[in-house]
Amino acid sequence: MDDALFVGAHWSPAGWVAAVFSAEGFEGASVHDEIGQLWGAVEERARRLLVDVPVGLVEEGDPERAADRLARAVLGDRAGAVTTPPVREATRKRRYPAAERVMRRKADADLSKAAFAASAAIAAVDDLLREVPETREVVGESHPELCFRAFAGEPLAEDRRTAGGYAERMRTLAEFDRDAPPTVQSAAEDAAGTDARVEDVLDALALGYTARPGPGDLRTLPADPDTDATGLPMRLHYRADAPLSK
Repeated sequence: MDDALFVGAHWSPAGWVAAVFSAEGFEGASVHDEIGQLWGAVEERARRLLVDVPVGLVEEGDPERAADRLARAVLGDRAGAVTTPPVREATRKRRYPAAERVMRRKADADLSKAAFAASAAIAAVDDLLREVPETREVVGESHPELCFRAFAGEPLAEDRRTAGGYAERMRTLAEFDRDAPPTVQSAAEDAAGTDARVEDVLDALALGYTARPGPGDLRTLPADPDTDATGLPMRLHYRADAPLSK
């Protein structure tokens, strides 16, 4: 389809911050309360939608996916941004003590507060993929820090929430795409009036730039991923000329 859309969707306290591209360039940004709302807005044209919550979940046993281990290995100082996902049952628990008990019973592992905070979003994406079959050909997982790492050719040094982190990410996007500065400005204007922060917009754009056709090839960590019990591949997408990991 010539009017295909390529979407990056960053989950944040403000909701799902989406950056939408066509093959020709930036189409716009928006903020959605639910992943289902975002899917409904783009489903007719979406060819690729990358989200930054886990796709493909462990049921029991070691909860550490190969994708998470490989991502940490290439992120340097930013490795801590990749959390170990909850097991599938734990994502359905709305109170931390209950989710933690499930994690210990099913995986004999601790559950981080950061992973629990994303549980509702993880479960919502998981439900969408299981209940709407056509999403499986479109929706995939990525991570903004991995996207920026691939664009920059080296791990970033600064936290995304700092002035230095903002400058580093702006520089990385501008080197990847000379139109990135006005694109960031347009996306920020589109998200104005919501609770989305500038770092949320940058993360969504990094995912969107990865999703759309552009410099480099679309690759995954791992290149040959395992699948979960529902058949979902457990992999993180990134765009680069060469693999980040062998």
